[in-house]
Amino acid sequence: MSTAGRTTATDGAPQPVALAPLSGPGQQPWNRQRLRSNNEWLLLERLRCHGPLSRAQLARDTGLSKPTVSTALATLELAGLAREAGRFAPERGRTAVLYETDPAAGHVLGLDIGRARLRVAVADLSGCVVARRDLPNRGRSANAVADAVVAAAREAVAEAGLPGTAVAHTVAGTPGVWDERRRSVRLAASLPGWGRPGLFDRIADGLGTTVTVANDANLAAVGEYTYGAGAGSRLFVYLLVGTGLGLGVVKDGELLTGAHGAAGELGLLRLPGCTSATSTNTGTGTGTGTTLEETVSADAVVRTALDLGMRRPLTAEKVFTRARLGEPAAVEAVRQEVDRLGHVLAVVAALLDPDVVVLGGGIGRSADLLLRPLEQALYERSPLRPRLEPSRLGQDAVLLGAVATALEAARPEVFERRTAPVPG
Repeated sequence: MSTAGRTTATDGAPQPVALAPLSGPGQQPWNRQRLRSNNEWLLLERLRCHGPLSRAQLARDTGLSKPTVSTALATLELAGLAREAGRFAPERGRTAVLYETDPAAGHVLGLDIGRARLRVAVADLSGCVVARRDLPNRGRSANAVADAVVAAAREAVAEAGLPGTAVAHTVAGTPGVWDERRRSVRLAASLPGWGRPGLFDRIADGLGTTVTVANDANLAAVGEYTYGAGAGSRLFVYLLVGTGLGLGVVKDGELLTGAHGAAGELGLLRLPGCTSATSTNTGTGTGTGTTLEETVSADAVVRTALDLGMRRPLTAEKVFTRARLGEPAAVEAVRQEVDRLGHVLAVVAALLDPDVVVLGGGIGRSADLLLRPLEQALYERSPLRPRLEPSRLGQDAVLLGAVATALEAARPEVFERRTAPVPG
């Protein structure tokens, strides 16, 4: 059955967005074909994680017999999933042929849909990005944004020299929380109209692939855990501070999304005794107080700087740049941002007790100004002291997290498709 034009979610029906190794292709009643398939999958995963390897090494590592390994490798080669990778000549004994996975056996799409930018990446099954697009988000409507994403993705796929059918899976990162029942995103106030049902079905239809929808902070956490500063941590938090505020949590390699996919939506919290003319109803209730997001996001830095006498046009990036030059109003605006973020970090530390917190998003790009003062602000508020790190992936954290998540789904899909028996 075709999967074109289908959308799924990382929160509606639980899926292994988790970074733990997949258990393998879908389980079916035992038979000889399934046994052979499981052996082939076992060898393919071994090659992916530890290759290139020889037949003898694969037999030793997996406990399979050499004839079984030889037969399975022949099947994987014929299916285009594995290939020869050279030869190994030991000091004694015969030269051995080495095998590796063929990363061109399938491809995935990662999408990062933000208020300011749209980012698209095509990656092969090894995770190597083979084409990408990065463009301003100029969409004047939600449909226009969706169509711009599709157009950019198609361009990237064409640049990679691939037919559209070569993309096995697509993962889209977006502000907000996916609602499977309504088939739309909730709580994405930074993208007006983005909660309208049908937008991601529109993207899936335009791309002709399955599209999994995930929160951007969660994907950034996956990206940073897989490729960046969170690697190897027991409980890792990615704090995304930019046009919005959110956090992603990875515990022992598993992404924690909560019962309804909304874990980490700190920015939605309304502060008691505060009101704001810019507050909008986000669908969480009828209150109209200032949200935590409004006090620490990039817009908050700009508002603080304007209140301190800096003049328009102004962005958070310009405020940080002028703070580096010692401009008093900019320095004070940064100090106030540190004070507010320090409170956020103290709450995160008390609730989750992480060993690492990575500062990311647009504000995170100014970690050179923020990290040491943030450590001090945190230590003044809490005896819990997680290690603070700047993002190593920068603006690509969400995009690479989308790629990593898409690969978890695509690898078994590609395996099943390429090794399926030919009917008749």
